[in-house]
Amino acid sequence: MNAAAEPHPSSGPAGPDASGEPPYAVGASLSLQERQYRTLKNADMFGVFDLCGNIQPYSGGTEGLYNRDTRHLSVYDLTIGGGRPVLLSSTLRDDNGALICDLANPDLLRGDEVMVEHSVIHMRRTRFMINATVFERIQLRSFSSEAHFIRLELAFDADFKDLFEVRGTPRAKHGRIEPAEISESSVTLAYTGLDDKRRQTRLRFSPTPSALDGGQAMFDVTLQPGEQALLYIEIACSDGELPTRDVRETYLLSMVETRRWMRTRSAKAAAMASSNELFNEAIRRAISDLYMLITEKPTGLYPYAGIPWFSAAFGRDALITALQALWVDPSIARGVLNFLAENQATTVDAASDAEPGKILHEVRNGEMAALGEVPFRRYYGSVDSTPLFIMLAGAYVERTHDETTAYRLWPHLEAAMEWIERYGDRDGDGFVEYFRATGQGLQNQGWKDSWDSVFHADGSLAEGPIALCEVQGYVYAARLAMADIGRRLGHDQIAMAQEKKAEALRVAFEAAFWCEEISTYALALDGRKQPCRVRSSNAGHCLLAGIVSPERAQRLADGFMSNAFFTGWGIRTIASGEARFNPMGYHNGSVWPHDNTMIALGLARYGHTEAVSKIFNGLFDAALYIDMRRLPELFCGFARRRAQGPTFYPVACSPQAWAATALPALLQASLGLSIDPPSNSVVFNRPTLPSFMDEITLHNISLNSGRISVFIRRTGREVAVNVIERHGDVHVLVRS
Repeated sequence: MNAAAEPHPSSGPAGPDASGEPPYAVGASLSLQERQYRTLKNADMFGVFDLCGNIQPYSGGTEGLYNRDTRHLSVYDLTIGGGRPVLLSSTLRDDNGALICDLANPDLLRGDEVMVEHSVIHMRRTRFMINATVFERIQLRSFSSEAHFIRLELAFDADFKDLFEVRGTPRAKHGRIEPAEISESSVTLAYTGLDDKRRQTRLRFSPTPSALDGGQAMFDVTLQPGEQALLYIEIACSDGELPTRDVRETYLLSMVETRRWMRTRSAKAAAMASSNELFNEAIRRAISDLYMLITEKPTGLYPYAGIPWFSAAFGRDALITALQALWVDPSIARGVLNFLAENQATTVDAASDAEPGKILHEVRNGEMAALGEVPFRRYYGSVDSTPLFIMLAGAYVERTHDETTAYRLWPHLEAAMEWIERYGDRDGDGFVEYFRATGQGLQNQGWKDSWDSVFHADGSLAEGPIALCEVQGYVYAARLAMADIGRRLGHDQIAMAQEKKAEALRVAFEAAFWCEEISTYALALDGRKQPCRVRSSNAGHCLLAGIVSPERAQRLADGFMSNAFFTGWGIRTIASGEARFNPMGYHNGSVWPHDNTMIALGLARYGHTEAVSKIFNGLFDAALYIDMRRLPELFCGFARRRAQGPTFYPVACSPQAWAATALPALLQASLGLSIDPPSNSVVFNRPTLPSFMDEITLHNISLNSGRISVFIRRTGREVAVNVIERHGDVHVLVRS
């Protein structure tokens, strides 16, 4: 049996099928770590390329150009003189705006004779994407003392596979690949799906190729000494009519548009610059990844979950991403809340696990989703998205005092709370549980949604309905958020009722979930109300929610800093020694940056600054060993070893939105940073700096209609905060 990885937390398996494989799982017969990739994304399009910028044909490959969950290019392979170019370097711009690959020619032969010796022709490929179109320029330059005839060949193909099929879900039937439409300088590849939808990819070239057919373009170029030549390629993915402007002109205009678009997006966000240049590299990449993953919806900004498997709208992922980025850019939270409110369930639909008031789990646009071959076209099988929706709304309104958005969201917040009380707590015991309405839905519906992620101390799987510990924390925070927003909007009776229910939940939670013998809260209560007495990272999210008593918060902090949990890089999802602990398991012993960040924010809330620093240092150290300083979705939970980096997880997504917001959120936790609109103040509560930096400048923190920049420096054991720029009546408050 081929190995199968459990899927992303927002697209987990429903449990093993008859073959023993979890359905909808991400196949791990080929590790993403075996090949290095470069990724680009814009809106609903993303590309996964090798370091030379190619998409090479091989079995089980992930590489491709994807648009709206369909692979529009499965082969895009450039050769020179019949040989493969030699890689010099491959990099993304700091803002992720373009992929730049520097290549050189190999020895070009005629029979056994070397006609062009290696490394005399330089090739630079510059590629970017916008408006469902990829633009590429190939620059050739000769450093030879002789004239050379060069033949470039570009092979291409489009299998139009659904993303779920690419990642391992089998299909018995497919639609129809249409004959290629070929003109003098363009090729259109097309597919008519079983959903009767036409999907097409058009490649246009300038100058006109020397030869062109439905699978290859050939360019013959003669280069004099020192001469250069430029080739332009445009790849448009569309279901309808395609533009017809000149390829070169379109390239230049689109590049300007792309740069302007990237600058405009991030201009309003806070920026960070520290005394540690490696941290600066990591934070720049993190912020660039965040904005690359954001898609502009009519409702505002919305971060897609991650590349390659989860470049789509997920509820839980976007809510947590927006929460972690709230101090940096509150407009992300507003966009997330607006989109999820617009897509809130209004009816009962068992096939999609939808119930009135429930918040979205996932939206997919591919053929398999449209046909119901996978249940994720518009799927609601997430128990925590609904309380997280209310929780984020409360945090956003507290951060911004945006009462216009609060008024608009209020009916949706009421509907969400109605779902919590009516559908989330079906047995009326005060706890929110989940179960799937059909056998096609997700078996586990928390963020750890692998089929084996909820279990008892003896390793036996918990049977539902299941009440996860962190979900009760989210519900507690959601009730307090409803009370706060309700009071702002004049709903005092609702506010008082929600505060009472929150306190009752807190008391009941402590009684039912605390496990004295393991000094933590049970992972979950099963359908018989029996606690899963397992040490898990889930309990750390309860710290963030504020449902934990101070005495027990100390015991949680001690546990998370023990060797059973803390690897040196971060906190494991499951402590070593537990029955299903596996450091290579997706949810049962690995280290997730976003999970650690949620725990760190919770520890900061309870004043455990040393533990926060330990997590911050560990994750930053991990980033130093990772390509482009980019924290991935997760890595394995093996203990840190001297002079070695973390062990990578085979099919971890990178970039991943909630991993991209980990470092800025950890900085917030370390500094005790919060925003207080009533006093027009940026507050630093017992601020500390991690050991790897002595000073940092925070630029452009927005507050009401003003902005402020501050310089923070360690002075002995204290941290000093100084205002260096102020626009409007904005202040700084430091609490020791």
